[in-house]
Amino acid sequence: MAKAKTEKEITSKEQSIEKKVWKLATVMSSAGVAYTDYVRQLTYLLFLKMDKENEEIYGVQSQLPDDCKWDALYEKKFKGEELLERYNYILSTLSKKDGLVGSIFVQAKNEITRPVQFAQVVDLINEEEWLLLQGDVKGAIYESILEKNGQDKKSGAGQYFTPRPLISAIVDCIAPKATERVCDPACGTGGFLLAANDYVEKHETNIEQKRKFKNELLTGNDITPLVVTLASMNMYLHDIGSTGTPIQCKDSLEKEPEHLVDVIIANPPFGKRPVDSGAVRQMIVDTSDNQLNFLQHFMLMLKNGGRAGVVIPDSVLFAGDAGSAGQIIREKLLKEYNLHTILRLPSGLFYANGISANVLFFEAGKTTENVWIYDYRTGIKHTLKTNPLKRSDLDDFVECYCPNHQADRKETWSDENPSGRWRKYSAEELLKDPATNLDITWIEGKDELEGVTVEGLLTDISKKQAELSKAVSELTSLLSGIKED
Repeated sequence: MAKAKTEKEITSKEQSIEKKVWKLATVMSSAGVAYTDYVRQLTYLLFLKMDKENEEIYGVQSQLPDDCKWDALYEKKFKGEELLERYNYILSTLSKKDGLVGSIFVQAKNEITRPVQFAQVVDLINEEEWLLLQGDVKGAIYESILEKNGQDKKSGAGQYFTPRPLISAIVDCIAPKATERVCDPACGTGGFLLAANDYVEKHETNIEQKRKFKNELLTGNDITPLVVTLASMNMYLHDIGSTGTPIQCKDSLEKEPEHLVDVIIANPPFGKRPVDSGAVRQMIVDTSDNQLNFLQHFMLMLKNGGRAGVVIPDSVLFAGDAGSAGQIIREKLLKEYNLHTILRLPSGLFYANGISANVLFFEAGKTTENVWIYDYRTGIKHTLKTNPLKRSDLDDFVECYCPNHQADRKETWSDENPSGRWRKYSAEELLKDPATNLDITWIEGKDELEGVTVEGLLTDISKKQAELSKAVSELTSLLSGIKED
């Protein structure tokens, strides 16, 4: 009973926080602050307040100079323009610092120029104890903002979001160890890294090793300064990277990685690489396809024996005929890596509604014997508001995956149970297909079209074109053989 009461209290607290965040956003909007700017300004101000709470409630020593702390901003003697001047001084000073604090305030500047609104925002933030929230601070504070803005392509809100239940399931399957170097080369707000740290905290008993893991072995990159700010704030408030910043603002695809890693967990950006981006480093095959480039990067970044759990869109599984970039990468995954598991996800999990994705689990240094596929798509319907994904929805998949004891896997599919969601295919069988198509479905049922976007429909059309092209190729070959006879 006590546990249920605690969970209810936490839920009530989060709802209260969401309302307050939206009130803050409304005040900022009335001051003429754009969406991405008010997320940034909220981050700066909330960080200063939570840094104070971290010191007072949890005894974590602040890395900020005394004249840049929350109390230095909130002193009653600062009014009007003086309050803005103090805030501008704090941003300027902290943006020049090294380490994680410098990453949080990278390119920081104040966008709230009206003293009355700024004072109102500061007062609203000071009323709350923000660190009392559980788990990913950013997730609880910002998810409602991202959800409401996720359909607005101009805001780019969708790039921040990977459902926390999915992150949790992936990390539980990968089971990172405290001695392993873990990387997310497209880290967003750092959800995968936080989940990896939580996993190690629960499963490792050596305090010194846990400290080394969070300060030296967790790393992430992102190309967008705002996202780096959000991720760096998350790391700081979870006491990660106290001896240096684990988050770098850089394009992971431009240069060779500084380190090979033991574990990669990531949800890289989908779509074509922006034309104004720099050149991609030499990899397995040249392509402008962003997700194929990231997948190649993940493959080449793993140590021998290293493993990955990464989210990719459907097109990676089927797009391209024999000799295409996609086919070459898929073949290499089967022949030179152990692509042991594919989790098929339904549409509706991401803000880019209508886009279907998968999670690929593979390891370096081994060849694929069998690909185990879990169909969490056919007949499954999730929406962000009315039926969001829960961690319990993926319990069956994690149980079938058998983390740390994959030799014990057993299919739930059979001739007697054709609707079983867990089925294996031999790599030998899959490699017989000239296109190395891994887009496999066996359960009878139709995906619902409700909520599917034009982009989603185009993906489906592309898939059908690939299937038709394969059928035409096989028919042409067959007819050619008959003609020769």
